[in-house]
Amino acid sequence: MTYRTYDLNTWLETWKETAASFGKAQQDGFKALERFARFNYAVAGDCLEAGLAHVKVALNARAAVGAQAVAELLAKQAELSNQLSEKLRARAQEFSSLATEVQESVSSFAAAATATTRAAGTKRPEGAAERH
Repeated sequence: MTYRTYDLNTWLETWKETAASFGKAQQDGFKALERFARFNYAVAGDCLEAGLAHVKVALNARAAVGAQAVAELLAKQAELSNQLSEKLRARAQEFSSLATEVQESVSSFAAAATATTRAAGTKRPEGAAERH
């Protein structure tokens, strides 16, 4: 019969390291969540500004009557749409870099957790006999 010797200090140290790494991962997760929320808020602001600009142009064109006013209205709305398109394209690139940073953070956490677990699994308590 094999008797295992458990080293309580090693177990507690492993638990502390694991809890600390999960705490850091949770903190990083909340930071990423905040960044995503701020990003979505900025996109919503861009869309609201564009909508308000379209309404303002439409109300100004309503005051003037004629073919020239309609042509100016369409030209101005096309310009505003292009501006919004450029803003959203920049936001998409910003989102892509944000997602990449979060993915790298999660990958580094997973790698660190795996390394810690492997190191703890190969540690042998002092005085423990080698298994054959």
